[in-house]
Amino acid sequence: MTTDEHAERFTLLRPLLFTIAYEILGSATEADDVLQDGYLRWAAVDLTTVRDTKSYLARLVTRQALNAVRASTRRREDYVGPWLPEPLLLEEHDPSADLVLAESVSMAMLVLLETLTPDERAVFVLREVFGFDHGEVAAAVGRPVATVRQIAHRAREHVRARRRRFEPADAATTTRITEQFLTAATTGDLDGLLALLAPDVTWIADSGGKVTAARQPVAGAEKVAGLVLRLFGMAGELPDVRIEPANCNNAPALIVSRGDHLEGVYLLDIAAGEIANFYIMRNPDKLLTLAVPRRIGR
Repeated sequence: MTTDEHAERFTLLRPLLFTIAYEILGSATEADDVLQDGYLRWAAVDLTTVRDTKSYLARLVTRQALNAVRASTRRREDYVGPWLPEPLLLEEHDPSADLVLAESVSMAMLVLLETLTPDERAVFVLREVFGFDHGEVAAAVGRPVATVRQIAHRAREHVRARRRRFEPADAATTTRITEQFLTAATTGDLDGLLALLAPDVTWIADSGGKVTAARQPVAGAEKVAGLVLRLFGMAGELPDVRIEPANCNNAPALIVSRGDHLEGVYLLDIAAGEIANFYIMRNPDKLLTLAVPRRIGR
């Protein structure tokens, strides 16, 4: 077997492998590292011994991702302020036709998955999102099949109990609400803004203590609306500020830049015709991956 064949098989499955690693890690940067290390390992494999390339590579990437999660536990414990997954800038094509894939990379789902143990998260992602059978999942996480079945049940129930009860908004509704939000926020229209927010809307900002941002989540329509108007009001007084729409994690996002510097990204979580959550990324280390659109797949 040639190196070209190793590369061809890996490249074909790269969107799936990246998505597995990203959903387990919540970090595009770390997912890239996992795939780079995974390819080096894969390049040394005798392909005549590989019966199922997809299952083999998924197992390899999962093991590396779990190792990375365990190594980062201490960093998460010492993190300043709320920790959010890295936002993922998606390519122009819309993955929402695959509803399972679309929900699995949503910021709301990734935040929910953070409440699982590493093994629960890996098992849930492989089984519920990518449809691997229990035997394949067991091989990937290094657990007996019977144990994996228990983990899968526990993780599924955990997610079901905490998953949002409303279906995500359709594309037309999402576009309308995003445009109305931007208009209200930039013009200081408090009533217009309140009309778009769920009563229990939350604002969660991740700065890592490196830039200015709310250190605790803000909850409630009036408090969040006041915060939005203050921030957009200050931004409007600064020179060279740009606010550009984007698709991050299959949700509407606003990327805020000042000159050539990326200041942050605002993800809008829209459900039942209202904005249910704002996820704000201000940590500059987690904004680096927004320079390159990603492909996801399953």
